[in-house]
Amino acid sequence: MSIRCVLVLCLALPLRAEPTAEFVFDTSPFPSCHASTIVETENGELLAAWFGGSRESADDVAIWMARRDAAGWSALTEMARHEKTPTWNPVLFRSADGALHLHYKFGTNPRQWTGAYRRSEDDGRTWSETRVLPAGLLGPIKNKPLVLTDGTIVAGTSVESYHAWAGWAEISRDHGRTWRRHGPIAHPDQPWGLIQPTIIPIPGGLRMFLRSRAIGRICSADSYDGGESWSEARETDLPNPNSGIDAVGLRDGRAVLVYNHTAKGRSPLNVAVSEDSGATWKKFLDLETEPGEYSYPAVIQASDGAVHVTYTWNRTRIKHVRIPLEDVR
Repeated sequence: MSIRCVLVLCLALPLRAEPTAEFVFDTSPFPSCHASTIVETENGELLAAWFGGSRESADDVAIWMARRDAAGWSALTEMARHEKTPTWNPVLFRSADGALHLHYKFGTNPRQWTGAYRRSEDDGRTWSETRVLPAGLLGPIKNKPLVLTDGTIVAGTSVESYHAWAGWAEISRDHGRTWRRHGPIAHPDQPWGLIQPTIIPIPGGLRMFLRSRAIGRICSADSYDGGESWSEARETDLPNPNSGIDAVGLRDGRAVLVYNHTAKGRSPLNVAVSEDSGATWKKFLDLETEPGEYSYPAVIQASDGAVHVTYTWNRTRIKHVRIPLEDVR
Protein backbone atom coordinates (compact mmCIF):
# COMPACT_ATOMS: atom_id res chain seq x y z
CA MET A 1 0.00 0.00 0.00
CA SER A 2 1.37 3.44 -0.87
CA ILE A 3 2.15 6.12 1.69
CA ARG A 4 -0.62 8.25 0.16
CA CYS A 5 -3.21 5.47 0.71
CA VAL A 6 -2.10 4.99 4.32
CA LEU A 7 -2.40 8.73 4.92
CA VAL A 8 -5.92 8.81 3.47
CA LEU A 9 -6.96 5.86 5.66
CA CYS A 10 -5.51 7.51 8.77
CA LEU A 11 -7.30 10.78 8.05
CA ALA A 12 -10.56 8.88 7.60
CA LEU A 13 -10.37 7.32 11.06
CA PRO A 14 -12.17 9.25 13.84
CA LEU A 15 -9.87 10.99 16.32
CA ARG A 16 -9.89 9.33 19.75
CA ALA A 17 -11.14 11.62 22.49
CA GLU A 18 -8.87 12.31 25.44
CA PRO A 19 -9.64 13.33 29.03
CA THR A 20 -10.02 17.08 29.38
CA ALA A 21 -9.30 19.07 32.54
CA GLU A 22 -10.30 22.55 33.68
CA PHE A 23 -10.67 24.54 36.87
CA VAL A 24 -14.19 25.30 38.00
CA PHE A 25 -13.14 28.89 38.82
CA ASP A 26 -10.08 31.07 38.23
CA THR A 27 -10.67 33.60 40.97
CA SER A 28 -12.70 33.21 44.13
CA PRO A 29 -13.80 35.13 47.22
CA PHE A 30 -12.07 32.62 49.52
CA PRO A 31 -8.44 31.48 49.92
CA SER A 32 -9.24 27.82 50.72
CA CYS A 33 -11.72 25.27 49.37
CA HIS A 34 -12.34 21.54 49.68
CA ALA A 35 -14.80 18.64 49.34
CA SER A 36 -16.46 19.09 45.95
CA THR A 37 -19.51 17.30 44.59
CA ILE A 38 -20.96 17.12 41.08
CA VAL A 39 -24.30 16.24 39.46
CA GLU A 40 -25.79 16.35 35.96
CA THR A 41 -29.02 18.26 35.52
CA GLU A 42 -31.93 16.97 33.43
CA ASN A 43 -30.92 19.22 30.52
CA GLY A 44 -27.34 17.89 30.49
CA GLU A 45 -25.60 20.72 32.32
CA LEU A 46 -23.37 20.18 35.36
CA LEU A 47 -23.57 21.58 38.87
CA ALA A 48 -20.60 21.49 41.24
CA ALA A 49 -20.49 22.53 44.89
CA TRP A 50 -17.83 22.65 47.62
CA PHE A 51 -17.03 24.46 50.86
CA GLY A 52 -14.80 27.52 50.88
CA GLY A 53 -13.51 30.10 53.35
CA SER A 54 -10.34 31.23 55.05
CA ARG A 55 -9.48 27.63 56.02
CA GLU A 56 -11.25 24.36 56.82
CA SER A 57 -13.30 24.63 60.06
CA ALA A 58 -13.09 28.44 60.17
CA ASP A 59 -16.38 30.09 61.04
CA ASP A 60 -16.50 31.91 57.69
CA VAL A 61 -16.66 28.70 55.61
CA ALA A 62 -19.73 28.59 53.34
CA ILE A 63 -21.11 26.26 50.66
CA TRP A 64 -20.57 27.49 47.09
CA MET A 65 -21.91 26.32 43.73
CA ALA A 66 -21.23 26.83 40.01
CA ARG A 67 -23.03 25.63 36.86
CA ARG A 68 -21.40 24.43 33.67
CA ASP A 69 -23.23 24.89 30.37
CA ALA A 70 -21.96 24.97 26.80
CA ALA A 71 -20.19 28.27 27.49
CA GLY A 72 -18.25 26.98 30.50
CA TRP A 73 -18.47 27.40 34.26
CA SER A 74 -20.62 30.19 35.65
CA ALA A 75 -19.85 32.70 38.36
CA LEU A 76 -20.01 31.33 41.91
CA THR A 77 -23.19 31.32 43.98
CA GLU A 78 -23.21 31.14 47.77
CA MET A 79 -25.63 28.36 48.75
CA ALA A 80 -25.34 28.10 52.55
CA ARG A 81 -23.76 30.06 55.37
CA HIS A 82 -24.31 29.77 59.13
CA GLU A 83 -23.34 32.60 61.45
CA LYS A 84 -20.02 31.96 63.20
CA THR A 85 -20.29 28.25 62.29
CA PRO A 86 -18.41 26.43 59.52
CA THR A 87 -20.14 24.37 56.85
CA TRP A 88 -18.83 21.07 55.45
CA ASN A 89 -18.99 18.41 52.72
CA PRO A 90 -21.81 19.33 50.33
CA VAL A 91 -23.42 16.48 48.37
CA LEU A 92 -25.45 16.96 45.20
CA PHE A 93 -27.75 14.30 43.76
CA ARG A 94 -31.00 13.88 41.84
CA SER A 95 -33.85 11.76 43.13
CA ALA A 96 -36.15 9.64 40.99
CA ASP A 97 -38.86 12.34 41.03
CA GLY A 98 -36.47 14.69 39.19
CA ALA A 99 -35.66 16.97 42.11
CA LEU A 100 -32.10 18.07 42.82
CA HIS A 101 -30.84 17.86 46.38
CA LEU A 102 -27.99 19.70 48.10
CA HIS A 103 -27.05 18.18 51.45
CA TYR A 104 -24.34 19.56 53.72
CA LYS A 105 -23.28 19.69 57.35
CA PHE A 106 -22.67 22.59 59.74
CA GLY A 107 -20.97 22.62 63.13
CA THR A 108 -17.66 23.33 64.82
CA ASN A 109 -16.22 19.90 63.97
CA PRO A 110 -17.46 16.50 62.71
CA ARG A 111 -18.41 15.41 66.23
CA GLN A 112 -20.84 18.32 66.46
CA TRP A 113 -22.35 18.27 62.98
CA THR A 114 -25.97 18.92 62.14
CA GLY A 115 -27.25 17.75 58.76
CA ALA A 116 -29.03 20.24 56.50
CA TYR A 117 -30.33 20.33 52.94
CA ARG A 118 -31.98 22.35 50.19
CA ARG A 119 -34.14 21.04 47.35
CA SER A 120 -34.70 22.30 43.80
CA GLU A 121 -37.61 21.47 41.51
CA ASP A 122 -36.28 23.38 38.45
CA ASP A 123 -32.87 21.87 37.65
CA GLY A 124 -31.05 23.88 40.30
CA ARG A 125 -32.09 27.37 39.22
CA THR A 126 -34.04 28.07 42.40
CA TRP A 127 -33.80 26.30 45.74
CA SER A 128 -35.92 25.81 48.84
CA GLU A 129 -35.00 27.34 52.15
CA THR A 130 -32.52 25.39 54.24
CA ARG A 131 -34.06 22.54 56.21
CA VAL A 132 -32.39 20.78 59.13
CA LEU A 133 -32.40 17.00 59.54
CA PRO A 134 -33.54 15.47 62.83
CA ALA A 135 -30.86 14.83 65.43
CA GLY A 136 -29.18 11.49 64.75
CA LEU A 137 -29.36 11.87 60.96
CA LEU A 138 -26.58 13.54 59.00
CA GLY A 139 -27.52 12.79 55.39
CA PRO A 140 -24.99 11.70 52.75
CA ILE A 141 -21.72 12.51 54.48
CA LYS A 142 -19.42 13.08 51.48
CA ASN A 143 -20.47 11.02 48.44
CA LYS A 144 -23.62 10.94 46.32
CA PRO A 145 -26.25 8.36 47.29
CA LEU A 146 -27.27 5.45 45.10
CA VAL A 147 -30.83 5.78 43.75
CA LEU A 148 -32.35 2.34 43.19
CA THR A 149 -34.70 1.46 40.35
CA ASP A 150 -37.74 1.76 42.62
CA GLY A 151 -36.68 5.27 43.69
CA THR A 152 -35.25 4.26 47.06
CA ILE A 153 -32.26 6.41 48.01
CA VAL A 154 -29.41 4.65 49.83
CA ALA A 155 -26.93 7.19 51.18
CA GLY A 156 -23.57 6.43 52.72
CA THR A 157 -23.03 8.33 55.93
CA SER A 158 -20.71 8.00 58.93
CA VAL A 159 -20.06 9.17 62.47
CA GLU A 160 -16.72 10.32 63.87
CA SER A 161 -16.50 10.23 67.66
CA TYR A 162 -13.38 10.90 69.69
CA HIS A 163 -12.60 7.19 70.00
CA ALA A 164 -14.33 5.45 67.08
CA TRP A 165 -15.39 5.89 63.48
CA ALA A 166 -18.12 3.90 61.73
CA GLY A 167 -20.03 3.95 58.46
CA TRP A 168 -23.81 3.83 58.22
CA ALA A 169 -26.49 3.82 55.54
CA GLU A 170 -29.39 6.25 55.58
CA ILE A 171 -32.37 5.21 53.45
CA SER A 172 -35.24 7.27 52.08
CA ARG A 173 -38.29 5.80 50.34
CA ASP A 174 -40.03 9.15 49.71
CA HIS A 175 -37.51 10.96 47.50
CA GLY A 176 -35.45 12.35 50.36
CA ARG A 177 -38.19 13.77 52.57
CA THR A 178 -37.65 11.33 55.45
CA TRP A 179 -34.79 8.98 56.32
CA ARG A 180 -33.96 5.97 58.49
CA ARG A 181 -30.46 4.95 59.54
CA HIS A 182 -29.07 1.39 59.24
CA GLY A 183 -25.76 -0.02 60.46
CA PRO A 184 -23.15 0.45 61.71
CA ILE A 185 -20.60 -0.78 59.17
CA ALA A 186 -17.37 -1.32 61.06
CA HIS A 187 -14.05 -3.10 60.77
CA PRO A 188 -13.98 -6.02 63.21
CA ASP A 189 -10.45 -5.28 64.46
CA GLN A 190 -10.08 -1.52 64.21
CA PRO A 191 -12.38 0.74 66.25
CA TRP A 192 -10.90 3.89 64.73
CA GLY A 193 -12.59 2.47 61.73
CA LEU A 194 -14.27 3.70 58.61
CA ILE A 195 -16.07 6.74 57.26
CA GLN A 196 -17.44 8.32 54.08
CA PRO A 197 -18.98 5.34 52.23
CA THR A 198 -19.51 5.32 48.48
CA ILE A 199 -22.02 2.77 47.13
CA ILE A 200 -22.33 0.91 43.82
CA PRO A 201 -24.80 -1.76 42.64
CA ILE A 202 -23.61 -5.35 42.35
CA PRO A 203 -25.53 -8.42 41.11
CA GLY A 204 -28.28 -9.02 43.67
CA GLY A 205 -27.19 -6.28 46.03
CA LEU A 206 -25.08 -3.26 46.93
CA ARG A 207 -21.40 -2.77 47.75
CA MET A 208 -19.94 0.12 49.66
CA PHE A 209 -16.32 1.22 49.78
CA LEU A 210 -15.07 3.21 52.75
CA ARG A 211 -12.21 5.50 53.70
CA SER A 212 -10.16 4.03 56.54
CA ARG A 213 -8.20 5.40 59.45
CA ALA A 214 -5.20 3.41 60.79
CA ILE A 215 -6.03 0.47 58.50
CA GLY A 216 -4.16 1.64 55.41
CA ARG A 217 -6.58 0.06 52.92
CA ILE A 218 -9.88 0.96 51.32
CA CYS A 219 -12.47 -1.35 52.89
CA SER A 220 -15.74 -2.71 51.54
CA ALA A 221 -19.00 -4.22 52.78
CA ASP A 222 -22.04 -5.74 51.06
CA SER A 223 -25.81 -5.60 51.46
CA TYR A 224 -28.39 -7.92 49.90
CA ASP A 225 -31.52 -6.32 51.35
CA GLY A 226 -31.45 -2.86 49.83
CA GLY A 227 -29.02 -1.38 52.34
CA GLU A 228 -30.86 -2.28 55.55
CA SER A 229 -28.13 -4.67 56.76
CA TRP A 230 -24.46 -4.95 55.85
CA SER A 231 -21.64 -7.43 56.15
CA GLU A 232 -18.59 -6.74 58.26
CA ALA A 233 -16.12 -4.51 56.49
CA ARG A 234 -13.12 -6.19 54.86
CA GLU A 235 -9.92 -4.79 53.44
CA THR A 236 -9.43 -4.47 49.68
CA ASP A 237 -6.11 -4.50 47.86
CA LEU A 238 -6.18 -0.73 47.32
CA PRO A 239 -4.22 1.58 49.64
CA ASN A 240 -5.88 4.42 51.53
CA PRO A 241 -3.91 7.18 53.31
CA ASN A 242 -6.93 8.27 55.38
CA SER A 243 -8.32 10.27 52.45
CA GLY A 244 -11.70 10.49 50.74
CA ILE A 245 -12.69 8.27 47.81
CA ASP A 246 -15.67 8.00 45.46
CA ALA A 247 -16.98 5.35 43.06
CA VAL A 248 -19.69 5.04 40.43
CA GLY A 249 -21.32 2.02 38.81
CA LEU A 250 -21.28 2.45 35.03
CA ARG A 251 -24.28 1.54 32.92
CA ASP A 252 -22.25 -1.18 31.15
CA GLY A 253 -21.82 -3.05 34.46
CA ARG A 254 -18.30 -1.91 35.27
CA ALA A 255 -17.34 0.39 38.15
CA VAL A 256 -14.93 3.33 38.42
CA LEU A 257 -13.15 4.39 41.61
CA VAL A 258 -11.18 7.61 42.21
CA TYR A 259 -8.69 7.49 45.07
CA ASN A 260 -5.13 8.27 46.21
CA HIS A 261 -3.00 5.24 45.32
CA THR A 262 -0.50 5.78 48.13
CA ALA A 263 0.04 4.77 51.73
CA LYS A 264 0.82 8.32 52.86
CA GLY A 265 -0.14 11.78 51.69
CA ARG A 266 -2.71 12.91 49.14
CA SER A 267 -0.79 12.63 45.90
CA PRO A 268 -1.01 10.95 43.42
CA LEU A 269 -4.73 10.95 42.61
CA ASN A 270 -5.76 8.01 40.45
CA VAL A 271 -8.70 6.38 38.65
CA ALA A 272 -9.28 2.61 38.53
CA VAL A 273 -11.87 0.44 36.78
CA SER A 274 -13.36 -2.90 37.85
CA GLU A 275 -15.15 -5.50 35.74
CA ASP A 276 -16.15 -7.68 38.72
CA SER A 277 -18.20 -5.35 40.95
CA GLY A 278 -15.17 -3.99 42.74
CA ALA A 279 -13.58 -7.30 43.72
CA THR A 280 -10.47 -6.34 41.74
CA TRP A 281 -9.37 -3.03 40.24
CA LYS A 282 -7.12 -1.89 37.40
CA LYS A 283 -5.61 1.59 37.66
CA PHE A 284 -5.87 3.23 34.22
CA LEU A 285 -5.44 6.97 34.73
CA ASP A 286 -3.36 9.30 36.91
CA LEU A 287 -5.16 12.59 37.43
CA GLU A 288 -2.31 14.15 39.42
CA THR A 289 1.21 12.96 40.18
CA GLU A 290 3.07 16.09 41.35
CA PRO A 291 3.66 16.85 45.05
CA GLY A 292 0.71 18.57 46.70
CA GLU A 293 -2.79 17.74 47.86
CA TYR A 294 -5.20 16.30 45.30
CA SER A 295 -8.04 14.79 47.23
CA TYR A 296 -11.72 14.27 48.02
CA PRO A 297 -12.87 13.25 44.54
CA ALA A 298 -16.47 13.07 43.36
CA VAL A 299 -17.33 10.99 40.28
CA ILE A 300 -20.46 10.52 38.14
CA GLN A 301 -21.36 9.10 34.73
CA ALA A 302 -23.22 11.58 32.53
CA SER A 303 -26.05 10.80 30.13
CA ASP A 304 -23.62 10.73 27.17
CA GLY A 305 -21.57 8.01 28.91
CA ALA A 306 -18.63 10.21 29.87
CA VAL A 307 -17.23 10.05 33.39
CA HIS A 308 -16.85 13.36 35.23
CA VAL A 309 -14.59 13.89 38.25
CA THR A 310 -14.14 16.90 40.49
CA TYR A 311 -11.56 17.14 43.25
CA THR A 312 -9.62 19.44 45.56
CA TRP A 313 -6.55 20.94 43.91
CA ASN A 314 -4.06 22.05 46.58
CA ARG A 315 -6.89 23.41 48.75
CA THR A 316 -7.07 26.52 46.56
CA ARG A 317 -9.21 25.43 43.59
CA ILE A 318 -11.61 22.76 42.40
CA LYS A 319 -10.62 20.84 39.27
CA HIS A 320 -13.00 19.14 36.84
CA VAL A 321 -11.97 16.31 34.51
CA ARG A 322 -14.12 14.74 31.78
CA ILE A 323 -13.08 11.19 30.82
CA PRO A 324 -14.62 9.81 27.61
CA LEU A 325 -16.13 6.38 28.13
CA GLU A 326 -13.75 4.84 25.58
CA ASP A 327 -10.83 5.86 27.83
CA VAL A 328 -12.22 3.80 30.71
CA ARG A 329 -10.37 0.61 29.84
